[in-house]
Amino acid sequence: MTNPRQIAFIALRDVHKGAYADVALDRVLQKVNLSDSDRRLVTELVYGSVRRQRTLDTLIDQLGKKKFHQQPKDLRTILNLGLYQLCYQERIPASAAVNTTVQLAKENGFSGLTGFVNGLLRQYIRLVEKEQGSRRAGGAGGDKKENSPFSTSSPLSPHLPLQLPENPVERLGILHSFPDWIIQVWLDQIGFAETEKLCEWMNQTPTIDLRINPLCTDIETVEAALQSAGILVRRIPYLPQALRLIGSTGPIQNLPGFSEGWWSVQDSSAQLVSHLLDPQPGELAIDVCAAPGGKTTHIAELMGDKGKIWACDRTPSRLRKLQQNAERLNLQSIQVCTGDSRNLPQFYNTADRVLVDAPCSGLGTLHRHADARWRQTPESVQELSILQKELVSHTSNFVKSGGVLVYATCTLHPAENEDALAAFLAENPNWQIEPPRTDSPYSAYSTPQGWLKVWPHRQNMDGFFMVRLRKTNDSA
Repeated sequence: MTNPRQIAFIALRDVHKGAYADVALDRVLQKVNLSDSDRRLVTELVYGSVRRQRTLDTLIDQLGKKKFHQQPKDLRTILNLGLYQLCYQERIPASAAVNTTVQLAKENGFSGLTGFVNGLLRQYIRLVEKEQGSRRAGGAGGDKKENSPFSTSSPLSPHLPLQLPENPVERLGILHSFPDWIIQVWLDQIGFAETEKLCEWMNQTPTIDLRINPLCTDIETVEAALQSAGILVRRIPYLPQALRLIGSTGPIQNLPGFSEGWWSVQDSSAQLVSHLLDPQPGELAIDVCAAPGGKTTHIAELMGDKGKIWACDRTPSRLRKLQQNAERLNLQSIQVCTGDSRNLPQFYNTADRVLVDAPCSGLGTLHRHADARWRQTPESVQELSILQKELVSHTSNFVKSGGVLVYATCTLHPAENEDALAAFLAENPNWQIEPPRTDSPYSAYSTPQGWLKVWPHRQNMDGFFMVRLRKTNDSA
């Protein structure tokens, strides 16, 4: 099987049965031998169709006589694939998108509905052409939409022929394909205009950042090796170990320096966390939710691999991945501890530094996890916030008097960030927020309250919350 659209359809069918999008995609790609360009097309079609699911389903509602939920699931998946190409893939000619989608319907049990599929997609094309003509002519419809505070057109999103509700939450949710509750969480914090920019950012294809391992190379060497291999790279301000890959790269493990341990894949925001912890050579550090080890190995690098780092996690398979990463990077200072960090009293009052990179809803990394926006709910956030409060409460006991704890998440939900922190400080007066110094490069991300909050559309990196706390005296 070498038809990329058929392969994408198979993966999406698995996603709609409950599989994680990345797992479903990996499963189908492992079974076929595709060119790099076809692999990229399959990946784009799968992740894009999942991300834009609400928008595409709304289009089906408005274009078809039957609502999307009344369509057979496989037919809806085929329609979504066709509409995704028409709406968001400018390089694919409209005729190719229509013809290949009709062929998909024919080959997957819908021969009798090929006329319907063809008609719905061509109706979409006619509406787009009509709206574009109206705008060019300065018609009332075009002007009205362009001047609306809730415009359906913006620099990063196409002008879709959608009938949108006036309610700003639903409007943004349908246009940018997010659940209403996530839109509301962001609106409450940053308002309409910035929420729209954040939605647009989250719907982009994610970039890949590398973290250079200074124990065996330097950034100039890696930069030169990648450029010699035809890979474009860019440095990231304030992060001395970070390189961002520009454009397509092929399989990561084939890039220069991977097997030699020259670098790890880690987003810039995640690199900020270990710098905020600021571990020193010879200290004892504990990463209480360590697997798969990105921040653990970074801590080891910052300590010059001198001292001891305990990497704790409940999942043995994920800890094995951590050990493989440490071995590839030639790091000796990391020891693993399998167990729930809420129940490890042997570490009480032993650590100079503790990192609590807490399990979270991931609302700062929705661009990387195409289906996460549909999997998380207000109820799951509430459950996570309880876990987060328990984790930081228990693991703060690991820290010596005068020591440091960093609490971090990759979410943008106050219940998991500011509220969790406030609850901890209210119950533990012997802990204080320690803001970055004003001359620190990380003060660019600092808030007046002393914690760091990275908004993706402002800083062009994953969304993160992080705060450095210092234990002022023994609680005993």
